[in-house]
Amino acid sequence: MTSPTARATARARSAVPTWRVTETAGLETSWIDLAPRALTAHGRAAAAEPAPYWLDYRLETGDGFTTRRMHVTARTPDATRTLDLRRDEDSGRWSADGTQRPDLAGALDCDLGLSPLTNTPPVLRHALHRRPGEHHFLMAWIRVPDLVVVPSRQTYTHLRRHPDGRATVRYTSGDYRADLLLDADGLVADYPGLAHRIA
Repeated sequence: MTSPTARATARARSAVPTWRVTETAGLETSWIDLAPRALTAHGRAAAAEPAPYWLDYRLETGDGFTTRRMHVTARTPDATRTLDLRRDEDSGRWSADGTQRPDLAGALDCDLGLSPLTNTPPVLRHALHRRPGEHHFLMAWIRVPDLVVVPSRQTYTHLRRHPDGRATVRYTSGDYRADLLLDADGLVADYPGLAHRIA
């Protein structure tokens, strides 16, 4: 008999999407390990507009695809900045570079600005790429390239599944709205106005 751990390991999979980020005239590649209830990813983004920067990140999630840690390094012509954003799974408390962030209480996810990667965890947690539903979130949104973290209210709504296994999920935040095309793994294939996958 196969153990639950072995079955979970067998279902784990990897993906290496590359996105053309139209909003920054840049590119992002992410190396992602997807397990049934968690993911880890490390990636790099290069932007040309409105000013050039490099971004390196590593995301670790806990059970249910909730953020455990996001470490980011941003390099601009003038400075190099780092951010160590953490969420304690037991208490739910957030910290940024060791400083407690009570304004993020209740958030389960981080959201890296201009990155298609961080749309995936909340989608996977609620299987919005597979079934109907609408969910409201408080996010720890990371502004780039200065790496300032602010609370952000966001909503994800399943709109439709496509015959090829992909799905359309609507993202809204304030007055902003975009209908994201996701692949069967819940990864962004097309984010109108922001990015689209090229590999």
